[in-house]
Amino acid sequence: MKIGKATVPRSAICTSNENTIVVRGADLAHELIGQINFGDYFFLLVTGRRADAATSAVLNATLVAIAEHGLVPSVQAARMTLAAAPDAMQGAVAAGILGSGSVILGASESAGRLFLAVEQEAAKHQGDITAAARAVVADLRARKQPIAGYGHPEHKTLDPRVGKLFEVSAKAGGGQRYVEIARAIEAVIPEVVGKALRLNVSGAIPAVLLGVDFPVNALKGVPMLARTASLIAHLNEELTDPIGFALSYQATREQEYTGDMPVERQV
Repeated sequence: MKIGKATVPRSAICTSNENTIVVRGADLAHELIGQINFGDYFFLLVTGRRADAATSAVLNATLVAIAEHGLVPSVQAARMTLAAAPDAMQGAVAAGILGSGSVILGASESAGRLFLAVEQEAAKHQGDITAAARAVVADLRARKQPIAGYGHPEHKTLDPRVGKLFEVSAKAGGGQRYVEIARAIEAVIPEVVGKALRLNVSGAIPAVLLGVDFPVNALKGVPMLARTASLIAHLNEELTDPIGFALSYQATREQEYTGDMPVERQV
């Protein structure tokens, strides 16, 4: 990211005066509160555009799909942080979100950029997305890079969220171009990689969101926003039914020390 040349702080998102708060050109009190759901408001904040019916259906579906997934590392980090500092929920939420990276939650952005790369490559293959997918996946394989959005430690043959998100997208009228690209990549993986890797939810999310013109630069924000809701739920439960220290104790019990031991002293 380049350092901007602006000498005056500016933003097109929000302004206010004594009587009015304006968000993306709309009066917050009179045009947004009670008039728009949170998913659509998120889209408005990010893009400056109102969500149409297809965008609303797809975006809200993705937020529901990725919000909760049990005691994953981000949740464990948040619950253990709250156990140590029960007065600082904000710190515990931050601890969970800080775990967003290329493996956890960040894979949606990486998968989205993969789909765009295949679309760009297709121009070199007379629009053949299968050939383009094969070329891009082969390049990733040659550089020993992961194929973001494919493979799952638990859902090895079917991630049930994928089909449902694709169904919502098709029914709502969302663009299917990136769904087709996502499926094309899945189809060529066995011949290029040597084993099947199925689409996971982190691949399905950008496939449907790019189809409703959600910006690729903000894709990582979708699972981050969704997971924040889940973290708050886990932290609320932690306050009434704490397991943060139990998670810590379990790690200690299972630990295997692999370092050196001190030399025994002669008496």
